Amino acid sequence: MRLLDLPLNVHARLLSFDEVRAKLKQYGLYIGDEIRVVRVAPLGGPLLVEVNGREIALGRALAEKILVELK
Repeated sequence: MRLLDLPLNVHARLLSFDEVRAKLKQYGLYIGDEIRVVRVAPLGGPLLVEVNGREIALGRALAEKILVELK
């Protein structure tokens, strides 16, 4: 499942993000991290996600390339 499709407040684990690995390492995100979508901005805005106790805004194009599995 893509991160973009993850429902609000559902915990998942990061599986794969090969195309955007360098970008996500800048945010401190790694395969195996637990993630949840806190909020989705309207009108095509970013997703606010919680990872490792921090909240990070990710654009929809980036979230579409991240694969997750439900916990």
